[in-house]
Amino acid sequence: MAEQLTFGDITIAMTRRDVKHVHLSVHPPSGRVTMVVPLATRLAAARSYAISKLRWIRTQRERLRSQPRELPRSFVTRESHYLWGRRYLLTVQEVDAKPSVTAKNRRLVMNIRPGAASSKRAAVMHEWHKMLLHEAAKPILHKWETKIGVKASAYFLQRMKTKWGSCNARSRNIRLNTELVKKPRDLLEYVIVHELMHLIEPKHSDRFMALMDRHYPHWREARAELNALPLSAQEWGE
Repeated sequence: MAEQLTFGDITIAMTRRDVKHVHLSVHPPSGRVTMVVPLATRLAAARSYAISKLRWIRTQRERLRSQPRELPRSFVTRESHYLWGRRYLLTVQEVDAKPSVTAKNRRLVMNIRPGAASSKRAAVMHEWHKMLLHEAAKPILHKWETKIGVKASAYFLQRMKTKWGSCNARSRNIRLNTELVKKPRDLLEYVIVHELMHLIEPKHSDRFMALMDRHYPHWREARAELNALPLSAQEWGE
């Protein structure tokens, strides 16, 4: 159970775990602060450490506040959309046929039935994103399952408000945020490796960090890049 440390406008959720070192994190998009400390850490020592990092926490929060956000999408012609880290212009065609989306030459073409509301257009785009993400994620999962020596029971694609991915170590199921289809492909790989590693070590422990260092040495750079990219209009999180 998390303990709370409060310093003026900053509240830190502190959790005691079987780790050797303190892990302090400021999470996008809201600047939520968490701190993982070794089990035997005295409260006074934890507070002293947190106080020493208050300036750093405020700097990270300011960076998050100034981070660009995507504008809400209306799904109309000449609107910008992102796919695998690249900008595309949307063309909407009203046709009496099954809705579809295709990508070609930095353009997205959406065929939609006449009079379809923006919510329907959004749903069509989301289903297309899920299809693309499934096609991209499946071979990456197989590659890293073989490399690491683990096997996920299943993986699911869905909108997620607070995470780019998640892993249920007990059921061995992995979930991926469909917003990842908008980000560079190598960042999808980072998230998949991260979640698969939780099948070996469920917590963000020193062992987990060591495993990531061994199998995916540039994971910290990938995490920083992912969290620096524009957040969606819905403000998806880490």
